[in-house]
Parts: sequence; C-alpha cells; structure tokens
Amino acid sequence: MSASRYLKPGRFAARLNGIIGWLARRGISLAGSADLAVRGRKSGEWRRVPVNPMTYEDGRYLVSARGNSEWVRNMRAAGGGELRVGRRVRPFTAVELPPAETPAVLRAYLQRWGWEVKLFFGEITADSSDDDLLAAAPRHPVFRITES
Repeated sequence: MSASRYLKPGRFAARLNGIIGWLARRGISLAGSADLAVRGRKSGEWRRVPVNPMTYEDGRYLVSARGNSEWVRNMRAAGGGELRVGRRVRPFTAVELPPAETPAVLRAYLQRWGWEVKLFFGEITADSSDDDLLAAAPRHPVFRITES
C-alpha cells in the first residue's frame, strides 16, 4: 500500500465521528478522544475532526490511523492547531516525525486504541515485529505536539 493512501470513512463512520467530535466539544471524551481543529490549507477556515491524542514517554502525539487524511495535509501546512474537550482548548504546534522514528509510538498507539483502529492497520498489531511496524509507518503519519 502507498504512503499517500487514505481510507475515507463510510457513512456510518462519518456519522459516528461527528457524534464523537460533538461530545468532545461538550466535555465528554470517549476513550481519551478530543476534537482537533486545524486551519484548512486552502481555505484558512477551521476544520474539525475527532482524534485520540496520546502521551508516550516524554511527549504527546497525534497518529493518523486512516493515513494521509485531510487533517494530516492541513496539519503539515498549518504546523499546529487546537485540541478541545469541553471548554478546555489547548493550542499546540506540531512536527511530523519521519517514519523511521515512529514504530515505538505506533506500538503504543495500537496497545491503547488497537480495538478501535485495527481496520486501518490491517494485520499490524501492537504485537507485530519492529520491522512490520517500520514497514507500516509511512502509511500512518505521526505528529509530535507541543502545547503553545
């Protein structure tokens, strides 16, 4: 599979994502979810999507389970955004990690949310070898985020 791939959500998943984002904006975080807002790379308007921010070792990360999604492309252009759960809004800057640096983060992400995102990772799980995670890394962009 190509590193530029994107698994677009179907109708049910899009509806579910809308509900999860709506809940996060009202202060209800499901399994650690938050509402990500990032400026559109073309329009400059805020775009929103629910995400699972993750703390791993000494940093916070966003992983795109679906691949090279719109939020990923917008994040690359904007270099940051906001995470919201209820009234708490956390502005942040973001740096995309090279795929070679992401296998340990991907493993931690799959340990935490593998039940939710397994469809997008195929046969890759938290128990996969380092080589398998490295091979999957280009298909799942990872951003290190720092609150600003």
